[in-house]
Amino acid sequence: MAQTELAHDDLLGRLHDLANASLGLWPVPEDAAARLINISENATYLVEGGGGYRSILRVHREDYHTERAIECELMWMDALNEGACVVTPAVIPGRDGHAVQKAGLPGRLGDRFMVMFEFVEGDQPDESQDLVGPFEELGEIAAKTHNQSIAWRRPSDFERLVWDLDAIYGPNATWGDWRKGPKVEGEIRNVLERVESTVADRLSRFGKSDQRYGLIHADMRLANLLIDKGTTRLIDFDDCGFGWYLYDFAAGISFIEDDPQIPAMRDAWVRGYRKHRAMSVEEEREIDSFIMLRRMALLAWIGSHSNVPEAQALAADFARVSAELGERYLSRMA
Repeated sequence: MAQTELAHDDLLGRLHDLANASLGLWPVPEDAAARLINISENATYLVEGGGGYRSILRVHREDYHTERAIECELMWMDALNEGACVVTPAVIPGRDGHAVQKAGLPGRLGDRFMVMFEFVEGDQPDESQDLVGPFEELGEIAAKTHNQSIAWRRPSDFERLVWDLDAIYGPNATWGDWRKGPKVEGEIRNVLERVESTVADRLSRFGKSDQRYGLIHADMRLANLLIDKGTTRLIDFDDCGFGWYLYDFAAGISFIEDDPQIPAMRDAWVRGYRKHRAMSVEEEREIDSFIMLRRMALLAWIGSHSNVPEAQALAADFARVSAELGERYLSRMA
């Protein structure tokens, strides 16, 4: 049964039952239980058991990734760790030795891929506070991952998502058509049509050279950093794939593109990035195009994920604010 066919509460109940019924696939305590802590593309659970045991279980969204794609995500996380580039959570293999497990609830929920990670202590940077310092560190982390991405020799059958113009604006866009987002109509749609045309033209000319385009995290928000005792870990590589390196900044400000702190956060991110990797003036200027590319991808995401609470909370004004951002973008790029 497809995820979109189930009412949200019914789906949560079935996912909860699947998560707890599947715990025996891993070497967890007999009394372990799973509790939902987040749902977006995937459902994420905190697993707790006797003796203070804790781990994180990710139950994948239906038909979003293949098993091979998930294996490749975990492969890149391992490579980042091994290269002392970025610290990422370790994967806990199942009892059969495989990192990716698969199970379902007969008659109630189709098979889902699942991965268990070590529990990582730490706090997320507080988005209500001054974000300049955290974004400078985020820029450093992005540059390090991009350097590793360029140098790393991936297997020939490496499989991940693609975040290019076709994936966001094309007829089979990964998150759907932004035009089907809530309240995309009238002048809002007209503005965003002009934005799409401008972004597509500029990024086509910007190009996909190896120094500008490669394997990226694609969701490098503060919510995906955990800081503990001076060590920063990067988590949630579920959207990692092939895209422009500067897209990682745009993804970093997802949903808050209109925040008054953005100019200072952007300057801080670029400053941190340049500590480890060169960025030309031309590239820095094009960050605006990536912000609008990501914003319109998110508009499509909200439209195609109407059963997700985060999408529901954003639906009322997201298109209007996107058009306002688009007007300012078009005036700067004129």
